[in-house]
Amino acid sequence: MKLDNADLELLLLIRHFERALLELFEAGQLNGTTHTCLGQEYIPVALRTLLAEEDYVFSNHRGHGHYLARFGEPHGLLAEIMGREGAVCHGVGGSQHILRDRYLSTGVQGESMPVAVGAALHLKRTGSTGLAAVFVGDGTWGEGSVYEALNMAALWQVPLLVLVENNGIAQSTPTTTQLAGSIADRAAAFGVRHHLVRFQDLDEIRTVLGPSIARVREAGEPLVVEFLTSRVGPHSKGDDTRPAEEVERAAARDWYRRYAAAIPDRFGACDKRQRELVEQIVHEVASRPLSTWDERCLSPNA
Repeated sequence: MKLDNADLELLLLIRHFERALLELFEAGQLNGTTHTCLGQEYIPVALRTLLAEEDYVFSNHRGHGHYLARFGEPHGLLAEIMGREGAVCHGVGGSQHILRDRYLSTGVQGESMPVAVGAALHLKRTGSTGLAAVFVGDGTWGEGSVYEALNMAALWQVPLLVLVENNGIAQSTPTTTQLAGSIADRAAAFGVRHHLVRFQDLDEIRTVLGPSIARVREAGEPLVVEFLTSRVGPHSKGDDTRPAEEVERAAARDWYRRYAAAIPDRFGACDKRQRELVEQIVHEVASRPLSTWDERCLSPNA
């Protein structure tokens, strides 16, 4: 199996980072909430070579993988989640609300769609080759802001890239019971292109999506990319309401199992390195003093 070492290391960094968060919650060392992307890590990792520094990236409640794929720096993110010194947002954003450079995340479903359209319009007006990429889930298609955003994106022809992580369940509600029709048809209603991705191979994703995303940049045409994926972990912490057999079906489709079987020696060595690295990061960040509120927290440039 062809898999770049940098991609494999990043995949496994995100996997063990997310596992560590669940362990920290179980041990009572985290407050608030957190939503892991277990099973979906390959999506932001595949996209990292297709997105540029000048692009805006809007993430959501399940965004640790998006952040790590963008910046590759786990210390500041973990410090943010734990409220420790060195936190990327001084400990006031927590797990879901992160601002760094042109990366923004929110826990409010659908909130980022109209904001991303505004950012895309700004890029168009300034003659930039950048785009605004926004991650949403299948459940977010129940929010009216999604359709208002698609309407304006189509009318204004702005470089908007909507990345749908369709894991088949919205918190505890199966997609089949809450989403009529299809996401493709909903995008088509606004004249917006749609591309469905069923596979997990990183090179294949990049090869297939590369020309379509380039068209977003060059022609300013919005695009919806829908990834049919699986959520291996719970919705948040330990609240997985799915039947055991459904959870096992999701796990059977997990890239982690497939790569472990396909390249056992290389995978095992890298898996061990990244697991130990995350353990070291957790130990180091947990030993830091708590972050303190000051006037820097009010400035996005602090």
